[in-house]
Amino acid sequence: MTMQRISRRSQQSGFTLIETMIAMAILTIGICGVLVAFATAFVATTNSQENLIAREKALQALESVYTARNSQQITFAQIANVSSGGIFTSGATQMLCAGPDGLVNTSDDVNCPASGPCAAGPECVVLPGPDGILGTSDDVAMSLANFTRQIQINSVLEADGITLNPNLKQVVVTITYCGASAYSLCNTYTVDALISAFH
Repeated sequence: MTMQRISRRSQQSGFTLIETMIAMAILTIGICGVLVAFATAFVATTNSQENLIAREKALQALESVYTARNSQQITFAQIANVSSGGIFTSGATQMLCAGPDGLVNTSDDVNCPASGPCAAGPECVVLPGPDGILGTSDDVAMSLANFTRQIQINSVLEADGITLNPNLKQVVVTITYCGASAYSLCNTYTVDALISAFH
């Protein structure tokens, strides 16, 4: 009987300490990966509204340059930064309302007037309130004071890579915004297009 008990015990086996530690390490790496995915999704969801606003403001600014050129409000030569003899400010500026010329990021930009739920100052967007319907009394104003806009006009080279094309310019609109909290990162949205001297 004693021999049978000893042989039965020797046939039983379990996990060693090393196998258990390896399994715990693999499990920890998997859990960390899931936590990173959740954190990334949370940040993307939190910034989705600002991302949409940045995209729309960049496209609006780009479209305003095309409209001003097509309506002959400005000449092709004026489509340049101030440092190059044009009308568009150099560098990033606060998002103010267009002045008398109707173009943003020019020297005549002004503080936006107070209208609806928006206070006077930088640009503002109106968002639906708790009822989810835009245009009702509970709408909420969102100031764009933490947004900046830059319109950069660049020269375009010919196919030879040396000669400048006098009839073509690149318009680059960059919107940068930072989150409200001290730990938020700044995000940038950029659109660019070519504009021709010919309509």
